[in-house]
Amino acid sequence: MFGRFVRVALAVLAATGAVCVLAVVPAAGATDSASYSGTTSDGGQWIADIPSMWNGTVLLYSHGFGPPVAADAPDPATQQALLDRGYALAGSSYDPNGSWWALNSALTDQFETLADVKALLPHAPRLRYVVLLHMPLGGNGSPGVERAEGAVLAAAASVVVTSAWSRSLVQGLYRVPDQRIAVAEPGVDEAALVAGTENGARLLSVATVHHAKGHDVLVEALRSIAGMEWSCTCAGSLEREPRFARRIATAASDAGLAERLRFAGACSDDDLEQLYRSADVLVHPSRAETYGMVVAEALAHGLPVIASDVGGVPEALGRASSGPPGILVPPGDAGALAGALRRWLEDGALRHRLRTAAAERRGALRPWSATAAVIARACEAAAR
Repeated sequence: MFGRFVRVALAVLAATGAVCVLAVVPAAGATDSASYSGTTSDGGQWIADIPSMWNGTVLLYSHGFGPPVAADAPDPATQQALLDRGYALAGSSYDPNGSWWALNSALTDQFETLADVKALLPHAPRLRYVVLLHMPLGGNGSPGVERAEGAVLAAAASVVVTSAWSRSLVQGLYRVPDQRIAVAEPGVDEAALVAGTENGARLLSVATVHHAKGHDVLVEALRSIAGMEWSCTCAGSLEREPRFARRIATAASDAGLAERLRFAGACSDDDLEQLYRSADVLVHPSRAETYGMVVAEALAHGLPVIASDVGGVPEALGRASSGPPGILVPPGDAGALAGALRRWLEDGALRHRLRTAAAERRGALRPWSATAAVIARACEAAAR
């Protein structure tokens, strides 16, 4: 889901002419570009595309998860649109060993990439960094990672995070001053209001099948309520941690849930929209979230949410005048999740209250234009 955040925020910034990452007077739009590549110190690969009429802005593509190949944009259409507007693009593969999850090497790889690309650009001494920090890595018990992340943030003219929880964490770890850090909550697209079924038995989980997203907790919770009427669809890539995905599928089969628990894999936007429209409630047992974009996406459809009380999820869930539009449970607690699901399935009055709150919360969600405006102000501040 963060890929959508990157695509939409960058597209809006490009359309409005906002300056991000560095500050140089923009030039005219570009029609031609040159491609470059190189190798990082750990053996990873980087690529860059620089338009002939560079507008003075470099976008360093930070994709977090991703295939073990270098990428400098989320998709070819976004890449071409940004190059046409004069933006230089750069990105790396992160891990030469072929892992989709390589955050331990991401900081080093990305900033080595930027250092190499700077040598290719005019006006390099005038580069000023704006860091869009999706998932802070500090505080995970790795002093080397924390030192590297701290050095990056200390060099940044502005830092943009995705929730007040993230801001508090970053400031606690690195003492980033208030004037250099901004919160840009991810926006959400407008969506049709979902009516839901009478018994509320259609459960939906939207997340990459990965340990951090808690699918093992979900399977254990569903095993505990196997005697109740429900079905569950899990939408999300099975390729980013394939061993974990296979283990979860085996656990579901061993628990006798294979007929009612479906792993749909990665879905197109249209397919995901259909899943939202046919669901009754989103179940999101993640172990770590800086915000929880799928929570906001569910609420945009008027779907209540049962989720982990972790990170920025309470901010994404929010509250309506009639109460919260969902139920929060401790992360990693299969018993608590099973209890929340049991209450949802058994209590028609509770379902009505949560659906009413979700429909009200739907009207207060931020559009993507508000997200882009915050990022634009951070970039403009860096340019001064």
